[in-house]
Amino acid sequence: MIFVLINREYIEKYIQSLIIEEDRDMDAFRRECEQNAIPIIHKEVAQLIRLLIRLTGSTRVLEIGTAVGFSSIFISKTIDNENGYITTIDRNKKFIALAKENLNKYSHKTPITIKEGDATEILLGLTKEYDIIFMDAAKSKYMEFHEIALKLLRPGGLIISDNVLYKGMIATDTLVVRRQRTIVRKMRQYLEFLHTDPSLETSVLPIGDGLAISLKKY
Repeated sequence: MIFVLINREYIEKYIQSLIIEEDRDMDAFRRECEQNAIPIIHKEVAQLIRLLIRLTGSTRVLEIGTAVGFSSIFISKTIDNENGYITTIDRNKKFIALAKENLNKYSHKTPITIKEGDATEILLGLTKEYDIIFMDAAKSKYMEFHEIALKLLRPGGLIISDNVLYKGMIATDTLVVRRQRTIVRKMRQYLEFLHTDPSLETSVLPIGDGLAISLKKY
């Protein structure tokens, strides 16, 4: 029997072509980011996050890694509930400034609070409870962030970790670039932890740059 490897690039493009953005503002926002080479979540990843928010009825989201605010605004529009809340963290002053501009530019109902500074320090100071935690920050620090953030997540809540396959390097040493070895090693440790922690149920999906979805069982 001959097995033919699937060309992921054309499949990804096809899947993305099927997704109809519900909000014209977000469609324009995505095009603007792409034209300026600003990294944001892949279209199919955003669609899955939207589905998960609606399936779980989540209204309280913690995001680690604000960037220009695309994900925060997308999540806010998805929740569409002024009684919910989104907390987003970043230390990059340039991104924070752009994110604030975008929050004023694109309408959204669910309140978004941007916290600027070291994510670990900020996480330690948070007291609110969250339904979903979305991690899209420094890849080598996912484990460190997870250990603190998990305490803020309600039982039955989700931790969604983006870019966990990191350009395919996590899956095979043949793709590992020397300067990325530390990131690869720490991300592998993080994924192993997600699958061995008895309090979590985890699935890793090969969409975008890899997405891990973890359910906090208790």
